[in-house]
Amino acid sequence: MPTEIERKFLVQGDEWRTDNPKHYRQGYLTRDPARAVRVRLIEDESGERGFLTIKGVSRGAARAEYEYAIPPADAREMLEDLCLRPQIEKARHRVRYGGLLWEIDEFFGDNAGLIMAEVELDDEDQDILLPPWIDREVTGNPNYFNANLSQHPYSEWSEAEKKE
Repeated sequence: MPTEIERKFLVQGDEWRTDNPKHYRQGYLTRDPARAVRVRLIEDESGERGFLTIKGVSRGAARAEYEYAIPPADAREMLEDLCLRPQIEKARHRVRYGGLLWEIDEFFGDNAGLIMAEVELDDEDQDILLPPWIDREVTGNPNYFNANLSQHPYSEWSEAEKKE
């Protein structure tokens, strides 16, 4: 079973910014607590790519993940006609640090103001060197899952929720 192991962190400062981020638009076909089915359209200097992704329940930093390339036109149609609202809009910056690839998501739309970094690991217990722009870890907090951000956007969070 394909497994994704990732840790998530909030980000501070601007040292992580890159010149050519990829632009993501993603929506969910379901927000069932046992699974998320996501449609994603990625735009960058090389064009557009579409993906359909199925994710299982998180257990710590790991969860089952199946991802399939789909035609960009199909992704656009599913985002317009089938996916729940609101959708996720973000720019993804990729930075190498400490021998790992960090993906920093700068959210827009209903989630504007949220900047979060993810790092994929080979093992949940893998040691990592944190970049200086990392604020605090939010790996275990379901509020920060993209599927939940599409249901309860960052712009609607209370100050207490933003500190959890």
